[in-house]
Amino acid sequence: MPSLFASFASYLRVYEPLAAFDRERQVYWRRYVREGRAVGPLEGPGRQRTAVIEALGAGWTRLPDLPDEAYVLESDDTLLVCPWNLRVRVAEAALSARDGVPSVLADAFVPPVLAGQARAVIDDWRSGARVLEHGVPRVHEQAATWGVPLRWFVFVDLAERDLIVTGARRALRYRTEISKARRRASRGLSVLRKSVGDAPITEAVEESARWLEEFHPRSVVELDYGGLVRLLPDETLEADDSPGLVSAGLAALGRGDAEAAGEAYEKLVARWRAVQLLERCN
Repeated sequence: MPSLFASFASYLRVYEPLAAFDRERQVYWRRYVREGRAVGPLEGPGRQRTAVIEALGAGWTRLPDLPDEAYVLESDDTLLVCPWNLRVRVAEAALSARDGVPSVLADAFVPPVLAGQARAVIDDWRSGARVLEHGVPRVHEQAATWGVPLRWFVFVDLAERDLIVTGARRALRYRTEISKARRRASRGLSVLRKSVGDAPITEAVEESARWLEEFHPRSVVELDYGGLVRLLPDETLEADDSPGLVSAGLAALGRGDAEAAGEAYEKLVARWRAVQLLERCN
């Protein structure tokens, strides 16, 4: 379950207005905010890891109950919520950890009892009865370790950057309206399909774009560098223009300038390869 436990992870989140949730959830999230229980994205990943590790215990023999928590934003006097969905994400991570692994090793990583409980949680979460009662299930946060997936940069603009490098509080994130993120995804997909066809990058952008379509039209999308900021000096964070490189590369592809597109792509890959290589030193 690396993405849940990793300290050096980035995140793509969607914050939805309360109108996107059923009445029971609306009441819960209003009380949650009123009681001051929400934590910010700087503290949240550590709290998630602690909650999951403590709940699982040393033996990892059961899928634990985990508290319903969320990140919260206020935008134009509207309360926006990004639920953590920890129980579902732990279940998905447990099943994913067994994929493609010999059964003996899979059972050592994720005991069969835990795997069975994980399948039951996912099946219940996606069940028709639950959809009728609570609406289509949505995971509001995606995580990636030791880097930022290049496809995520398609959804944001360099001008939307929010950089904090003062004292101990360091953060780099981009926030945008989901309508803008969807338009950028649509334009990017159009360019990619015409220029490179059904390449892996096209499929990756399309998959993430479909994920964005699951959410309320007044949602906010956040790309957060998370724990990666601890790997990068201030000057590197201040100079980071990854969304700009993606935008420039797509624009070059659109006008048929393969050389300029290649240069932008190579700069981007080299930048993030340097971060990924730090994993080997960790």
